[in-house]
Amino acid sequence: MKKEKRTSSLRLQNMHIPSHILMIFWTFIASFPVYLLVINSFKTKRAIYNNPFGLPGIWTGDNYVSVVKGGNFFQYFGNSIVVVVVSLFMILFLGSLTAYALAHWRTKISRAVYFFFLLGMMLPIKIATIRLLELMKIFDLFNSLWSLFLVYIAMGLPTAVFILTEFIHGLPKDLYEAAYIDGAPRTKIYYSVVLPLIKPALATVGIYNLVPIWNDLWFPLIFITQEDKKTVLLAVTRLQGQYATDWPRVFALLTLSALPVILLYLTMSKQFVAGLTAGAVKG
Repeated sequence: MKKEKRTSSLRLQNMHIPSHILMIFWTFIASFPVYLLVINSFKTKRAIYNNPFGLPGIWTGDNYVSVVKGGNFFQYFGNSIVVVVVSLFMILFLGSLTAYALAHWRTKISRAVYFFFLLGMMLPIKIATIRLLELMKIFDLFNSLWSLFLVYIAMGLPTAVFILTEFIHGLPKDLYEAAYIDGAPRTKIYYSVVLPLIKPALATVGIYNLVPIWNDLWFPLIFITQEDKKTVLLAVTRLQGQYATDWPRVFALLTLSALPVILLYLTMSKQFVAGLTAGAVKG
């Protein structure tokens, strides 16, 4: 029996070897751009042109110092933080409320509303850029962070409603019945029962929308022209000229802008994975 168990375990290990090799290869491909970004941020412009793929001969932090001191970096960074925090909060709040309603409201109207949000996932919001620009000018939101709030909330709500509706619909009905018996209103059930149980799904929605909102350059470039309202990635365009680009400072600025996303993912990775795999064990 012991020999059979050993042979079976060896077979399972041998079966996993190709998948491990594939994952190592994919990790190398995914981490290579990050490697180039970080090492080139510590080089001079001449060193980047001479050897862009190798380690710097002389490590220098002057690029980071010039980025932080040479411009309004903290103001750009603060604008990006405000845009991301407000947009994600409204996406999670409105998305969870809508999903809570759609999960318990099973009529033709609710299905039509749900299908309307699914259409928002299929149609990219950038195709309506011209109309959105006209609306921002009509409502006097041009050169305002409110223009970015509204666009990003509309961009993230379809995904939030799709993920959270299915997640809430899969919660045990006994929890709702017990809360109804205790006399809890729907609002208390939402705050006390539903929200604590959908934290993994909320983390998944948050990280899923965090990356495109933080890395977006399209809408800030169109809606924002004032210097004090620009986001951190929009500041990269100030370092790119028509005939020359300050690549060391560009790499340093991009490295600094990537740190919040990486840190947030590392701190919420367990809940993110739990939210992705929550429906995989349902039978």
